[in-house]
Amino acid sequence: MSDATWRKSSYSGTEECVEVRLSQIRDTKDRAGGTLSVTTRSWEALLNSLRARKPPGRPHDGPVASA
Repeated sequence: MSDATWRKSSYSGTEECVEVRLSQIRDTKDRAGGTLSVTTRSWEALLNSLRARKPPGRPHDGPVASA
């Protein structure tokens, strides 16, 4: 597979979402509608931020406020 190939996350299944290639992002529902270009540095910052997030449904690790 070439780096110039558009890729959709395997987590999206049949859902519509975004596709990426190199430093571009596009909407799968409107592929002809244009792309968003990002720098390599911005893309890496986004990925690092997403990796640092807790998965959905994970219990809260901090103190819990009581009513």
